[in-house]
Amino acid sequence: MVSNFSSIMSRLLNRNDSNPLNQDENKYCLMCSMDLNESDLYKKHKVCDTCGFHYTMGAKERIESLADFQSFREINKNLISVDPISFTPSALYKENFYKDQKRTGITEAVLTGTCSIDGIQCMIIVFDFGFMGGSIGCAAGQKITLAIENATQKKLPIVSVISGGGSRIHEGVLSLMQMAKTTIAINKHNEKGLPFISIFSNPSTGQGFASFGNLADITIGEPGAILGYNPVGVTQTESSEIEYDEQTSESHLKHGLIDAIAPRTEIREIVSVVLDLLQREFTLNRRNKSGDIAIAPVKNMAWHSVQLARHNARPTSLDFMARILDNFLEIHGDKQHSDDPAISCGIGQIGGQTVVMIGQNRSKDPASGGVLRIMPEGFRKSQRAIKIAEKFDLPIISLIDTPGANTTLGAENRGLAHSVATTMSLFASQNSPTIAVIIGEGGSGGALSIGIADKVIMLENAIFSAISPEEAANLIYRDEDRANEAAETLKLTASDCQSLGIVDLIVTEPEGGAHTDHYESARLLKRALLQQLFEVQNISKRKRIRDRHKKFKGVGEYSSHLRNRISRELNFFQNSITGKIKGLR
Repeated sequence: MVSNFSSIMSRLLNRNDSNPLNQDENKYCLMCSMDLNESDLYKKHKVCDTCGFHYTMGAKERIESLADFQSFREINKNLISVDPISFTPSALYKENFYKDQKRTGITEAVLTGTCSIDGIQCMIIVFDFGFMGGSIGCAAGQKITLAIENATQKKLPIVSVISGGGSRIHEGVLSLMQMAKTTIAINKHNEKGLPFISIFSNPSTGQGFASFGNLADITIGEPGAILGYNPVGVTQTESSEIEYDEQTSESHLKHGLIDAIAPRTEIREIVSVVLDLLQREFTLNRRNKSGDIAIAPVKNMAWHSVQLARHNARPTSLDFMARILDNFLEIHGDKQHSDDPAISCGIGQIGGQTVVMIGQNRSKDPASGGVLRIMPEGFRKSQRAIKIAEKFDLPIISLIDTPGANTTLGAENRGLAHSVATTMSLFASQNSPTIAVIIGEGGSGGALSIGIADKVIMLENAIFSAISPEEAANLIYRDEDRANEAAETLKLTASDCQSLGIVDLIVTEPEGGAHTDHYESARLLKRALLQQLFEVQNISKRKRIRDRHKKFKGVGEYSSHLRNRISRELNFFQNSITGKIKGLR
C-alpha cells in the first residue's frame, strides 16, 4: 500500500497530470489542504507554512532565493534541443518543448550561470522540473558540461540544484551519454580542488541525481524530497508496500547517502557557510607565545586513568567540537550502507583556520547498553572526511575516544578489516597536516585508524592500548577482576605513551578530570591545538610526511635495537674470551 505522501510524489513525477505546483492552479496545500493564497512563506519559498511541505521551484525562483541580488549572469542561453534522433512523434516533442519554454521563461531544462552568494563568486546549475520534468537531453547536458568547464577554468566553486533530472527519452541513447559527459567534466573540476555542493530538491531522480550531482563534496536534501535512481512506483521492491518515507531525503540520510537535510529557508545560509569554509583564505600564521601549554609527565595510577577516561560525564568528541569549532558543518554517511553514530565528521574553523575534524563518539549503544563501537561504515565515513581534507588541503584534527571497532559478524561481513586498513592507510599518507588527540579511551586498531598523525596529543587522564585491561586480565590471569593489575602492565597512561615515543604532548585537565569542567577542558585543548597547527603548517609538506613516517617507523625500534646491541657486545666478549683461552693453550 502506498501512502498519501508517496501518491502525491508519484503525481509530481507524472507529466500527464496537471501541474499541482502552479500557484495559479492550486491555492491549497496538497498535504494538509491549507489555503496558500496569503502565505508569504509559500510565495517566497514555495513551502507550506502549516505542514512544511516543499513544493518544487522554478529555476529562476531558485536562483533568486540563493544568489545575491542581481548577481546572476546566465551563460549558454542559446543552447536548445534540436531533436537529434527525429523522435516519433517528432511534432509532439517539439510542441511540448516550446510550450515548456513559454511557460517557464527559460530555453532548456537547466539554467546555468555565474553569481555570488554572500559575496562569494560561484557557478550555479539549476534544474527546472517544470521544463519537461527536468530531463537531460543533449543541449541540457552540454549546458551543464560547459558550466562545469567554465567553473574549472575560472577556479570557481559550483552549486547545483537537482530537480527531476532523468534522461530525456525523446533523444534516446544520446541523452544517456550526457551522464558520461557531465561526470568527466566534474571529475576534472574536483581534481583542481574546487568546492562542489549539490542540493537535492523534490524530486531528484535519474540522470542528474545518479551522475555529477552525487559527486559533490557536500550533499543536502530538502525535507520530504523524493530522491533515487528511479522514481517512486518504478523502483523494484521486495514487497508491494512502500513506506511513507522510502526514497526520501530522510531515508537517504538514515542510510548515509546524503550529508544533511535542510529546509529551503536555511539552504542559502548553509551554502554560504560551506563556501566560506572551503575558500582557503585563512591559515594560522603566528603563534601565541604567552606560555607553554605542555605539562610535565605525571605518573598516574593506571587504573585511576582508566576510570577517568571512561567517566560517563567526560566530554565527548561532539562536546569538544561544539566548544572548539566555529561554523561547524557535519557530514553524514559512507555513501554505501548507512551512517554510523560512533563517528562524527565535519568541517569547521578554529582560530579562523578551516579544518576537517573526525571524532569518535564514546556514547551508549541503545541496543546493547554498552559503549558504541565503530562499524565499517563509520570508518568509510572517516575516509570521506580525509578525502575532503586532501582535496582542499585542509588540516585534519582527529579526536580519539573508542573502545575499538565493532567485531560482530555483521561488521565482519561488511568489510571491517578492509575499512580499518584503508582508513589507516589514507590517514597515514595524508598530504595535509594532521593532529590526533586521544581525549578518552584509545582502543586498539579502531583508535589507531585516525591516529597516525604529524602530532599526537593526549589528555592527561586519557588511555591508549591495544587491548582493554579487562580483556588483558582475562587472557593473562584468567580473571577479569584483576583488570587493575593488567592496566599497570599495559603501559596505557599518557605519561607511559609519551615515554614510549608515541605521544608528543600531554594536555592538562581541570582538577579532578575533564568531566568536572567541559568548558575549561575545551579551552585547554583548543590552546594546544592552535599551537600544534601553527607548528605543523610551517613545515614543508615533504618534510612533514617524511617525519611522520619516520616517527611511527621508529616506535618500538628502540627495544629491539638495544637487544641487538647487547647481543653484539655479548658475542664480542665471548669471542674475545674464547680467543684468549685458545692463546693460553
